[in-house]
Amino acid sequence: MTVIRIVANLATGDVQGVAAFYSDLFNLNVLMDQGWIMTLGSHELGPVQLSIASSGGAGAVVPDLSVQVDDVDAVYARALKLGYEVSYPLTDESWGVRRFFVNDPMGRAINVMSHI
Repeated sequence: MTVIRIVANLATGDVQGVAAFYSDLFNLNVLMDQGWIMTLGSHELGPVQLSIASSGGAGAVVPDLSVQVDDVDAVYARALKLGYEVSYPLTDESWGVRRFFVNDPMGRAINVMSHI
């Protein structure tokens, strides 16, 4: 057996609004829209990973999602420009990542990161 994909499902009463947050911040495309559920993504394939954590590292909360990007500085600048709530500042961590946390419209902590 091989896992093909793991999908994060985020519960909300505002599917369109929360989808716009993720689409605007990460340049994601609408892959499916049934009204009550919308799937965003890209056509790039990545590794299947699931992290289990007791802390978020460096005193941070455990994030609800982690999104690896190729240019974390550009996404950080976009988050600030769009007025999104940054809950953990852009930081170079000792374990080799550069990251920040941004809260989505439902208050979920999103760890946006790149490997240094």
